[in-house]
Amino acid sequence: MLPRCVLMWLLALAPAAAGIVTERIFGPEVPTGSYKHPASICALDNGDLLLVYYGGEGEYAQSTALFLSRLPAGGSRWSEPRAVARDPFRSTGNGVCWQDPTGRVWLFYVIRFGETWSTSRIAAKVSGDRGRTWSDPGLLSLEEGWMVRGKPIVLSTGRWLLPVYQEVAGSRERVEPETSSFFLIHDPGRSGWRPSGRIRSKNGNLQPAPVELDPGRLLAFCRRGGGYGPGERGFIVAAESHDGGLTWSDGRDTDLPNPNSAVELTRLRSGRLLLVYNPSMHRRTPLTAALSEDGGRTWKWRRNLAEGDDSFAYPSAVQTPDGRIHVVYTSGERTVVRRAVFREADIMAAPNGR
Repeated sequence: MLPRCVLMWLLALAPAAAGIVTERIFGPEVPTGSYKHPASICALDNGDLLLVYYGGEGEYAQSTALFLSRLPAGGSRWSEPRAVARDPFRSTGNGVCWQDPTGRVWLFYVIRFGETWSTSRIAAKVSGDRGRTWSDPGLLSLEEGWMVRGKPIVLSTGRWLLPVYQEVAGSRERVEPETSSFFLIHDPGRSGWRPSGRIRSKNGNLQPAPVELDPGRLLAFCRRGGGYGPGERGFIVAAESHDGGLTWSDGRDTDLPNPNSAVELTRLRSGRLLLVYNPSMHRRTPLTAALSEDGGRTWKWRRNLAEGDDSFAYPSAVQTPDGRIHVVYTSGERTVVRRAVFREADIMAAPNGR
């Protein structure tokens, strides 16, 4: 008879579609609070995977913290999540984990100074031992309303580009038109991060996801602003840069629906682009992976990673050296963290999106 730990792990894995495996990593039973959202995943140079989320009793709870879990290389069980960042006086939010080209691991996250996210600042911690111990926290910016959601990318010049957005004061339920995306640029060997130009669009945009298509030529997809009601129509917002991310075009609507929900865009080793998004204007279901081989102009292959009467949102993706793609996302009203694992061929086997 199989040991109980192995049996529980096998039961947590389920085929979402041929070639795609999904895993329920953590749920409400994990003692970090029922709220778990959003999740961020990164692959380390030793083969380990790190998962970060912020958790507590709710999105606006004062006692939230950033929690980290590790899947060792070749392992099958994630470690129990442990708190790696908290503020004794303020609420924390969105966490992003990333290993830079020198091997240092970064944890970017948000500290909220008031009642809404428009009062936030960006904080960061670093680790020199692959996330086992961490530095003291420091504020990356003092500007009000600046937030993070996606991982940095390394440009052909060697510069680092951290996706950032500024949320403007408004209600908790609506993104204001003045909310905009931009990037913090870091030159290795120098201290500090400098802001790029803004991506502005008619209804506002946030949570940009950038890729470099050619040296100096970048594309970013952003979550759209606007309302959430059944009469609202909205699409993923796209912008381009032709000077290495220093300045950006105005955001334009694509033909890809977006229900005011985060998207993930990344360039794979094959050169194709991977987009993970909710192809709906009103619901965060299904969660779909799409591939483009023409720089994001068309998306020839699509396949659902999760579907049903639930909310599957805030995807974070990474491709490991073996070619597998790992996407983490949340469901169950932001109480469950899940992972889908697949290869490009698994998406290309279903051109009609199923």
